[in-house]
Amino acid sequence: MKQPAIPADLVELGRIVSAYGVRGWVKIQPHSMQTKALLNVKTWWLKTPRPESQAGVFASASPRQVQTAKQHGATIVAQFEGLDNRELAQALKGHTVWVSRAAFPKADEDEFYWVDLIGCRFFGEQDGQAQSMGQVMEVLDNSAHSILVVHRGSWDAEGVFTPEKDEQGKPLEELVPFVQAIVHTVDMSARELHSHWAV
Repeated sequence: MKQPAIPADLVELGRIVSAYGVRGWVKIQPHSMQTKALLNVKTWWLKTPRPESQAGVFASASPRQVQTAKQHGATIVAQFEGLDNRELAQALKGHTVWVSRAAFPKADEDEFYWVDLIGCRFFGEQDGQAQSMGQVMEVLDNSAHSILVVHRGSWDAEGVFTPEKDEQGKPLEELVPFVQAIVHTVDMSARELHSHWAV
């Protein structure tokens, strides 16, 4: 049977850390607390782990049909179709788990997937006025809330972002709590986040 085409919008959501039990289940360590896609999407794409000597080498993805996936503490346990013993499950240890962005369940109101926030333009405030501050580069987990990693910088007329850098050449960054009291407006159509953060 021919393998389906690999989606162009795959998002890495976690990594298989071990087999779970003796019936072919695997344990996944999610990259974030947002596990809705892993728990609901029935086709995962697995990529083989790469040794450090092959860093940057593209790993091909193979699809796996998920029979069952459920939360297990801070991890997720899942069973794939056709995988029914511990040895086969253990052989998948280290594989990364990817899901097509188009297959993600619809987010609830006032809920946003991290992958959609990355790359957004971030606005702070100066003297009560909105001012462009930089770009969201990453989202981090915090036990209380998410943290936006914002690189300070400017945008040109073509929409190209240029980060500000320190004396060592590292981008200047701000760690902004992603909470309503600070980030008051998220406009995904414009890919903009507006906040009370001081510029």
